[in-house]
Amino acid sequence: MRLHTGWVLGAIAAVILNGAAFADVTVSHSNDPTAAIGGQMAMILGAERQALDALPEQTLNELAVGPKVTTRTTPGKKPAAPALIRYDENWLAALPAPGGDAEWECLRKAIYFEARGETLKGQFAVAEVVLNRKESGQYPATVCGVVNQRGNGGCQFSYVCDGRKDAMRDPEAIDRAGRIARVMLDGAPRGLTMGALYFHTRGVKPEWSHKFDRTATIGAHLFYKPD
Repeated sequence: MRLHTGWVLGAIAAVILNGAAFADVTVSHSNDPTAAIGGQMAMILGAERQALDALPEQTLNELAVGPKVTTRTTPGKKPAAPALIRYDENWLAALPAPGGDAEWECLRKAIYFEARGETLKGQFAVAEVVLNRKESGQYPATVCGVVNQRGNGGCQFSYVCDGRKDAMRDPEAIDRAGRIARVMLDGAPRGLTMGALYFHTRGVKPEWSHKFDRTATIGAHLFYKPD
């Protein structure tokens, strides 16, 4: 298309230049320069019109407004993950209303029941542990699988088998947990717990805690990862 357009424009330019040269010769031998120039301009404009009429409509549009630029996207490619994250209530509240599938629902519940009384960072930190486990290869490969995992007579997350009905009744905490879950599932950075796979409250000291490296202390929770 570019070669064709360039050729046509070149042809138009050649017609104009040739016509202009011919006009100069005619004027030099004419007793009425104005009439000669007018006649040659009519010939030149006529030739230009014929050349333009021969062009496809798309080419004419490109000559007038420039070629159309299209943006190519890779099918199935997810949007870029958030480059920054702010542990701030106002920032979180300004995000679009959250929603999602079963994975979002499972993460929302884990944040709500395990950390709704914690600071904002503390709730984000619990979400980090769930997602770290999901990607570790040592735990189930889904969020729901991680939070509902049972074994050795208990559960990985205490609320799952504490005998209580998992009913979320605090609207504000529900909304906050849902927003945190959405941000984290969308790929926000996990920089609070340094890859932690475990956590417990300050009020207990489980036997396994001395076997791992402590990576962070956030609110009432201590976080660990394997050596």
